[in-house]
Amino acid sequence: MIEKKIFSLLILIVVKQAESLKYDPSWSSLDTRPLPKWYDDAKVGIFIHWGVFSVPAFRSEWFWWDWQGDKPTSDVVDFMKKNYAPNFQYADFGPEFKAEFFDPLQWVSLFNASGAKYVVLTSKHHEGYTLWPSAYSWNWNSNDVGPHRDLVDDLAQAIRKNSSLRFGLYHSLFEWFNPLYLSDKNQSFNTQIYVKEKVLPSLHEIVNKYEPEVVWSDGDWEAHDSYWNSTAFIAWLYNESPVKESVVVNDRWGSGVLCQHGDFYTCQDNFNPGKLLEHKWENCMPLDKNSWGFRRNLKLSDVLTIEEVIKSLAETVSCGGNILINIGPTKEGAIAPIFEERLRQMGEWLSINGEAIYESRPWKYQNDTKNSDVWYTSSGDFVYAILLKYPQETLKVELGSVQITEATQINILGNEEKLQWVESPEGGVVIDLHSVDSSSLVSKWAWTFKLQNISYK
Repeated sequence: MIEKKIFSLLILIVVKQAESLKYDPSWSSLDTRPLPKWYDDAKVGIFIHWGVFSVPAFRSEWFWWDWQGDKPTSDVVDFMKKNYAPNFQYADFGPEFKAEFFDPLQWVSLFNASGAKYVVLTSKHHEGYTLWPSAYSWNWNSNDVGPHRDLVDDLAQAIRKNSSLRFGLYHSLFEWFNPLYLSDKNQSFNTQIYVKEKVLPSLHEIVNKYEPEVVWSDGDWEAHDSYWNSTAFIAWLYNESPVKESVVVNDRWGSGVLCQHGDFYTCQDNFNPGKLLEHKWENCMPLDKNSWGFRRNLKLSDVLTIEEVIKSLAETVSCGGNILINIGPTKEGAIAPIFEERLRQMGEWLSINGEAIYESRPWKYQNDTKNSDVWYTSSGDFVYAILLKYPQETLKVELGSVQITEATQINILGNEEKLQWVESPEGGVVIDLHSVDSSSLVSKWAWTFKLQNISYK
């Protein structure tokens, strides 16, 4: 009798364990996981590209590869010849990555002001240098070389203690010049020494230690996901990890996975399809048009204007995406004033127009059928029409996608005055702005019409 009870108890334990492990290590199973609501609601994130590449700060974060990769780039090769000794190695940049001005509280204050809801930091880029004291990156991490501090933990702690921002980590799977990776590559990826000794232990290390709610993978494209053991890792992430309930992952887990699997698709850098997609997606875009990492020779014309940032933001959210806006700090840990200005400007705009962005959902239409400068979002019973260019001459805005009713009410966010409108002869509505004193408009760069009691054509 006792033996039967023990046996039944063991069976119950096994069943309970099986129930807790809901996802199999297969894309068909992993793709059934519902997207955590926080991510869809957040809409806006900050991407941070920071590493040893921030020391030369020339051309881009791909500096090492552009200097000594398969096809060296002439401007990088010439830069090294002119400025460094012949025997200088990339590793010699490491001690100069000191982060002596890095104040995580200042960063968090800026991110709060930007209106972002989550932050993703490069824990390790393709150069292999880790911003945490990794047990699997001996003498090539921020504790052993450079600042002698755990930069990941410093930022994670500052975020969690001083904001409601969600914390995420970028992690590159491959490393350009890692001997273990190159050995596997030479074996046509039929061996997995690098994955078993470096990649998977590192991924488990950052998840268990820092509990990121975004695991943003990259550096995957040279090998199939079976080489990276991607599905097994993600299954652990969803089933057993300390962030199993809230974590989200992207789509960069091996060749053939991009834009096919993951909680959200990135498809390519600066991905902005301009139409509604069935699957959640993210537009990752740098403020510097030419680089994700900081460049010392950055020019003002290289930086997106606030109008360009808001345009991308409106288009992205209208089409169901999130936007992840990238900045590259300096080797000292400072954020360039021009990047700070853009983030603060974005935050100023969101403080007025955030009602149309956060927790919003796509409407029946994304871009207006008559006015290409208008993008729609919706929330509950309200529809929001984001106008990118103010009609200074006509002071009229025609919306072709909107069907008005006798009860329709329209106002501009930040201004409570109800606007006058007439039904367009061709259908839709014409909003009259003659009564609006443009100097009284709170929003400076794009204007959101809040539409109540409307339908669509």
